[in-house]
Amino acid sequence: QVHMVESGGGSVQAGGSLRLSCAASGSIREINAMGWYRQAPGKQRELVARITSGRSTIYAEPVKGRFTISRDNDKNTVYLQMNSLSPEDTAVYYCNAQAVSSIGRYLEVWGQGTLVTVSS
Repeated sequence: QVHMVESGGGSVQAGGSLRLSCAASGSIREINAMGWYRQAPGKQRELVARITSGRSTIYAEPVKGRFTISRDNDKNTVYLQMNSLSPEDTAVYYCNAQAVSSIGRYLEVWGQGTLVTVSS
């Protein structure tokens, strides 16, 4: 089984920064793409950013130029550096990974979510 544990959420004023981390653990053979999603109150979960094992990245339009996704393959960890935060970024942020378990099963794994609150 594979688990993902997030950290780094919290409250910040508009214009501030936060860094989210998410570490995968368990019976992992490899991790392919990793990503961050968010869900604001009353809205559907949406992709924020995604990074492949080769470190190719994509970003949602609202966060381009402000957020940076990165990963440490040795630590099975994905990061999201969020700068110039605005109240519109307030949401629960979830990490996601496409992993292969030690017995060869393909898994899609989610973190528990971490709340980011940006005040004006």
